[in-house]
Amino acid sequence: MDALIFGVIASSALVLGALVGARIQLPKTVLAAMLAFAAGALITALSFELFEDAYEHGGIWRAALGLIIGACVFTALSAWLDRVAQVGPEQQHGSEKLDVDAAAEQKRPSAASTSGAAGLALLGAVTLDGVPENVALGVSLGGDTGGLALLAAIFVSNFPEALVGSASMRAQGRSQRFIFGTWLACATLLTFAVIVGAGPLANTSPETISLPLAFAAGAVLASLADTLMPEAYEKGGPLVAISTTAGFVLSFVLATV
Repeated sequence: MDALIFGVIASSALVLGALVGARIQLPKTVLAAMLAFAAGALITALSFELFEDAYEHGGIWRAALGLIIGACVFTALSAWLDRVAQVGPEQQHGSEKLDVDAAAEQKRPSAASTSGAAGLALLGAVTLDGVPENVALGVSLGGDTGGLALLAAIFVSNFPEALVGSASMRAQGRSQRFIFGTWLACATLLTFAVIVGAGPLANTSPETISLPLAFAAGAVLASLADTLMPEAYEKGGPLVAISTTAGFVLSFVLATV
């Protein structure tokens, strides 16, 4: 029961963020600042929770291998999502696009396509990072701290990630039903990950958990370099550095309390 409660609390931030992002139109600078804040929180997660734990449990070679595989998988996924974000609006209109000339091509909102790709990339990053992180939360329920610090860190990082991700999806023209349903499915998956961590994987050897932790770290690192931080800088300029720092510091403090 404790695992279910912790999982619902941690994942509820995704649902709340998706609701706000899908219904409220925030200024681009605010979204950029929140995206940068989420990026800073993810830097903390991959550095001090995912990759460090993978290294301590499985050694440098296992951790490095998982990191590289995770980065490659996310890079390939991101390239596919970019194609989907750009081709999707054209497929929705079918034959109408056949008559579009060069002038209409110039009117195409490339920023919306970029934002849509960022939203899907954030969803991918949250999922790939969140599964092993929530498994670790489930495992930590049997420890001395009871997982409270990790729960707080996950909640704080999940909300802005889902908010910016859903707002980016809306900028691409996705329906509210699609946005909310997608993030709700992600939240359900991550809740299940906590239950698995507290149950079947509670007594799993550290070496077994090492590879998925490193994989998640590589995926998150690739998402930061490929999409999240460039997108934040494009929309918010140099000031996003402060937001990134704030996200890193707050997430680190919560994770080490």
